[in-house]
Amino acid sequence: MEMITNVSEFEKIAKEKLPKMVYDYYASGAEDQWTLKENERAFSRILFRPRILIDVSKIDLRTTVLGFNISMPIMIAPTAMQKMAHPEGEFATARAASAADTIMTLSSWATSSVEEVASTGPGIRFFQLYVYKDRNVVVQLVKRAEKAGFKAIALTVDTPRLGRREADIKNRFTLPPNLSLKNFEDIDLGKMDKTNDSGLASYVAGQIDRSLSWKDVEWLQTITHLPILVKGVITAEDAQLAVQHGAAGIIVSNHGARQLDYVPATIMALEEVVKATRGMIPVFLDGGVRRGTDVFKALALGASGVFIGRPVLFSLAAAGETGVRKVLQMLRDEFELTMALSGCRSLKEITRDHIVTEWDRPRISPRL
Repeated sequence: MEMITNVSEFEKIAKEKLPKMVYDYYASGAEDQWTLKENERAFSRILFRPRILIDVSKIDLRTTVLGFNISMPIMIAPTAMQKMAHPEGEFATARAASAADTIMTLSSWATSSVEEVASTGPGIRFFQLYVYKDRNVVVQLVKRAEKAGFKAIALTVDTPRLGRREADIKNRFTLPPNLSLKNFEDIDLGKMDKTNDSGLASYVAGQIDRSLSWKDVEWLQTITHLPILVKGVITAEDAQLAVQHGAAGIIVSNHGARQLDYVPATIMALEEVVKATRGMIPVFLDGGVRRGTDVFKALALGASGVFIGRPVLFSLAAAGETGVRKVLQMLRDEFELTMALSGCRSLKEITRDHIVTEWDRPRISPRL
């Protein structure tokens, strides 16, 4: 652990420690995995325009998300079945997020229930929701999340069907027998059947509602007072519809490149979405963040914050709660350094002028 100097190094340790089926489930993307590689690679095509000779002796990373104060604009994305990575699973992640004074998003398909995660102590937590065909299941789940003190719903909207993840098909992926999808245990939806391909794909086909539409975003607002973040928007058209249908925010996400392959990297889709919302609701980025420089680039393109997924899973597998704490601290330290070296003392000082992208017009030097 002491020798780890960056977030990506946790993946190698996780690969060595985890069973192949579990590592492949966490690490793989859809089909050719072009978007999986692109999610990270695209950040490298955005360059900095740092400003110099600015007093950066004091730097403030704090921000507010949906009215909640957090220590930095780096939050934890929902990732399923964390007890496959480490026996403490979501408990460890929740404690690490709380220690870092940031937000954790709990997956619907967690191996710990909303009540169990709430029992780890105080913390700001969001709940990621899949909409099941049986709407009573959805109502009960949302009510339980509310009662357990969760502060927002992140509605996943890019999964009417599960993307084709060939590693899971080859491995005939299924949840290990000692684990269950804890939020659904009481209603006999907590287990996956073994199949000839991906057990999760079969589960989704049987349970998740393919008819989900914008009217359901409105319906959700009638069953909960919690703000709803729409997770899975990557176009201006859908960003405008999200605003029109009452979303409290948008998470620009391609589901970790696990759904439709050959969609753009989320960092490439971000600015289009930000412009379409016209500042009416906050926009967050999910996907490919591995460095503090990536966080800065996302904020410069208009994001209000970022969510990290795989770095949490891999660090959890490597070292449990300590690993997740380390990933959050490393990203925080790198981000703070990037701010200092770019001449920014607070998040509001990070502007579009601090970066240059491949789609920018060539700059004409200002007449001095």
